[in-house]
Amino acid sequence: MSAGLNPQTRIMVTGGSGFLGRHIVAELTERGYRHITVPRSRDYDLRTPAGVRRAYADLRPQLVIHLAALAGGIGVNRANPATFFYDNLMMGALVLEHARLAGVEKFVAIGTICSYPKYTPVPFREEDLWQGYPEETNAPYGLAKKMLLVQGQAYREQYGFNTIHLMPTNLYGPHDDFEPATSHATAALIRKYIEAQEAGRKEVVTWGTGRQTREYLYVADAARGIVTAMERYNGPEPVNLGTGREISIRELTELIAGMVGFQGRITWDTSKPDGQPRRCLDTSRARELFGWEATTPLETGLRRTIAWYQQARQCA
Repeated sequence: MSAGLNPQTRIMVTGGSGFLGRHIVAELTERGYRHITVPRSRDYDLRTPAGVRRAYADLRPQLVIHLAALAGGIGVNRANPATFFYDNLMMGALVLEHARLAGVEKFVAIGTICSYPKYTPVPFREEDLWQGYPEETNAPYGLAKKMLLVQGQAYREQYGFNTIHLMPTNLYGPHDDFEPATSHATAALIRKYIEAQEAGRKEVVTWGTGRQTREYLYVADAARGIVTAMERYNGPEPVNLGTGREISIRELTELIAGMVGFQGRITWDTSKPDGQPRRCLDTSRARELFGWEATTPLETGLRRTIAWYQQARQCA
């Protein structure tokens, strides 16, 4: 633990019961932190000033990791752009402002790779963040999260408030959202091909052309990176968290289909959008500033995720 942090530090993790959040709570616990609180949405509506004020009054955090967000895949983003913008903008603005008012010592903001411009040169470098407009299908979400970076840097300049901003790439792993309406690509593909294999289907139709590329970070690696930055990084600049490995959706689909034993035909529905053409991060800043690198190979992480999901289905 870094100076100023100890096992008694009171840490509030917004979104701590979600996919990434539960892994962050586990990482904090493993590192010896003993006072971790998770405000639940049923008790504290973080989109409202009253809900946020009450969370700070009740939980009295010294440090906040803010990752609560309304998130999902292309389909749900396209169907609900206003909701994705408003909810994420309000949560970020209010949780950060009331952290300042409550005398919080450090604020860790979790942004998104969706904040990058649609045609960012690959690999994405943090200094390219403002070189264009995000990909249209998730721009409202990406811009709302990007405003948290602007707010944090402004608060650092005006108030001397210690807030850092981390941008994980696409995450996957145990406890992901596997619901078809809201899941991201990896979880959606795992569910789709497991169900097709079990049903003996001869063909599976998958969105888009498959040519678009993505970078996938195992969720436990992301949690380790976020907690490491919490302990070691105190700078104003945003920091990418990723693997630096790019894979096409076609390759990912074929990899998952093979891992679950699907032997039928994969058909591509090119009437559906691909989203951003390419995504791959330059992760050198995280390595240089706080010594973090991803360690889980994609194939290993996918096998773990598939095994977890298969077990979860059996227990449901």
